[in-house]
Amino acid sequence: MIALSVVGDLSASSAPAETTSSSDGSNTAPKANSIKPPAQGSIAVAFLVSEGAVIIDFCGPWEVFQDVNIPGRQDHPFRLYTVAESTAPIHASGGMQIVPDYTLANAPAPNVIVIPAQSEPSEAMLEWIRKATTNTDVTMSVCTGAFVLAKTGLLSGKAATTFHTAFNHFEMRFPDIHLRRGARFVEDGNLATAGGLSSGIDLALRVVERYYGREIAQKTAYNMEYQGQGWMNSESNQIYARAPVSTAEHPLCPACGMDVDPATAPKSVFKGKTYYFCSDDDKKIFDAAPDKFADAGKKL
Repeated sequence: MIALSVVGDLSASSAPAETTSSSDGSNTAPKANSIKPPAQGSIAVAFLVSEGAVIIDFCGPWEVFQDVNIPGRQDHPFRLYTVAESTAPIHASGGMQIVPDYTLANAPAPNVIVIPAQSEPSEAMLEWIRKATTNTDVTMSVCTGAFVLAKTGLLSGKAATTFHTAFNHFEMRFPDIHLRRGARFVEDGNLATAGGLSSGIDLALRVVERYYGREIAQKTAYNMEYQGQGWMNSESNQIYARAPVSTAEHPLCPACGMDVDPATAPKSVFKGKTYYFCSDDDKKIFDAAPDKFADAGKKL
């Protein structure tokens, strides 16, 4: 039982674990990359949100950080708040209404920034990320929040990952970023990117581990009744490393890799082959560079 194994491991050292190897020699845990918590006060975590912010992308990490408990400490180790362009209510995925705590102009300086999937970022938002990241311990994206982080230019020349259905689009949109397919999360300096949706929980637990050690992260996961162990193995998304193959019987959208219905889906013809899409937006992305998508499909 995973939960029982976690309980058994709680006596382990609180220091972040070094990379370990399985019997086949592959790495099964990220290398130690500890961060020293502030000598006084709490770690400030800013959740940057806008219209359409995907709930699990920011609420998953929020739950992780709020559940951290340091024995003997009276105050909470993490201080959490939302940041947006204004404090006017925004609507997250599914219609949840959020009233942001701060604006870009008055938000406290963060130690950690969490960027979920959301609407197209404004230049003001991108500039805020650039400036704030000069002093963060971690600036992390979740899911297609990687596109927001990539648009700042901060990921240029670095490694990153994103939601598996966005691999092709991300790779073509940002050719100067080394896309890691099959990674649960990727850390590069003070930048970190998680895969889709629930991957953000794992990356948040990894951040907790970097600040306070594996034992505290394990206790946090246990108290959450979270049995996923991807936070201890950054390569645990290998199931997504190779995309499913599109066939005539089961066509897939070349832009996102999801199932489509040929009877109703938008379509394009390129070099005599018909491609079907999940949406008009995906069709526009394909039509802008069909040769790149066709080549990407051959490599998968």
